[in-house]
Amino acid sequence: MFESVQGLLDEHDAIQAQLGDPAVYADQRLARKLGRRSAQLNGIVEAYHKWEGIRDDLAAAKEMADEDPEFAAEVPELETALETAAAKLRRLLIPRDPDDARNVILEVKGGEGGDEAALFAGDLLRMYTRYAESRGWKTEIISATESDLGGYKDVQVAVKGNSNDPAEGVYARLKFEGGVHRVQRVPVTESQGRIHTSAAGVLVLPEVDEPEELEINQNDLKIDVYRSSGPGGQSVNTTDSAVRITHLPTGIVVAMQNEKSQLQNREAGMRVLRARILAHQQEQIDAENSAQRKSQIRTMDRSERIRTYNYPENRIADHRTGYKAYNLDQVMNGDLEPVIQSAIEMDEQARLDAIGD
Repeated sequence: MFESVQGLLDEHDAIQAQLGDPAVYADQRLARKLGRRSAQLNGIVEAYHKWEGIRDDLAAAKEMADEDPEFAAEVPELETALETAAAKLRRLLIPRDPDDARNVILEVKGGEGGDEAALFAGDLLRMYTRYAESRGWKTEIISATESDLGGYKDVQVAVKGNSNDPAEGVYARLKFEGGVHRVQRVPVTESQGRIHTSAAGVLVLPEVDEPEELEINQNDLKIDVYRSSGPGGQSVNTTDSAVRITHLPTGIVVAMQNEKSQLQNREAGMRVLRARILAHQQEQIDAENSAQRKSQIRTMDRSERIRTYNYPENRIADHRTGYKAYNLDQVMNGDLEPVIQSAIEMDEQARLDAIGD
């Protein structure tokens, strides 16, 4: 059992040797890559040694059981502990998404429902920001288009984590948030107290660590500059500082106008463009690997309705996992972990089932 672990143990030893060499840190990209892989393998190594120790203890207890009743009494307890340790190790051995350790660019966009949808988009942004704070992550708004009532027509926020462990990575926790989020509540614009349904779309993109990691040919870019505008279309800038970047091979378009200078908007636009191209490449890989695609419950677009937020009942329901709870007020204040964990567990089980097929 777990014969394949030996290769991972050897890899872990080799990486530790590399990380002990000061020369490795002259190449920061390599050092980060090794650090992330080391963090991922640390859990596997620890779980394997724990399973191995319990296995040996169980074998010894069984051997001594006929001679000593105390050892015989330990056997059932050790058998249960061995099953638990084996289950944990088996889950750790599930192939991980290569982007799990990455930071993300989170996009929230008001959908059907006009001003109410924009207000809900703002509520979702607050929810994610509070959740990020609870995990010690940093957030930075890259671009935002506000609505007249104070919500967001669309907003892009960068979320930066604090761990090399892929299981604790920002993308690992947030990648299942992509899709349509539906809200049912009485809008502030409703004078007769009727419940309305509106929606906001969420897109979660793994962020490229370094520009050099994803090379983009400048000849593949079409860059247009224009004058920034604010809510209602009024001009907020007298110079052509806004930037629209089109990646010709994929057709991906990014527009930025939040910064005051054309250079800053261009840098922000390229940051988002790299993330979208990386996501596009992963979509192509997933499409070629149908088994992997079926084992995942995340979506790279905003077309799938994944969750409903019902304010009158204080209820949140995830339509993919079946998760339901009546603490919507707490969830909207950042207590999102149980909802996210239900998606992670469902995805892990799907991956385990795929391995067994």
